[in-house]
Amino acid sequence: MLIEKIEEYYKEHDLNCAETMLYAANDEYKLGLDKNALKMAAGFGAGMYIGTVCGAISGGIMVISRLFVNDRAHISPDLKELVEEFLRRYCNKMGDINCSYLKEHHHNKEVRCLNVIKEAGIILDDIVKRELNSSKNK
Repeated sequence: MLIEKIEEYYKEHDLNCAETMLYAANDEYKLGLDKNALKMAAGFGAGMYIGTVCGAISGGIMVISRLFVNDRAHISPDLKELVEEFLRRYCNKMGDINCSYLKEHHHNKEVRCLNVIKEAGIILDDIVKRELNSSKNK
């Protein structure tokens, strides 16, 4: 389950929010990303280190892209809608998508940003499972 993998990677592997999402999803959805590909998420932690878009969101968008892009964005008609849905649902649940806001309202010393990442994971998993199931039924 994605949430369990998120907890494992965040707690046991000392990864940032973006890395946690990508590593967990790589395991859960069998994305086939190697260590070098996984490294690409590193710079997206802490809102790209300036408090902008949360790393968990960036990681989630990487996963959506990996799963639902047909070669490139411009020929992937569902990509825009899936990313917009992910962002909208997350913002509605958490109040914002920016790291600085999320840290102020949802971060604590005990769990740090785990709850922020888990919420992104819940929404991502819902979208991914729905889309994979709908593509099987086509």
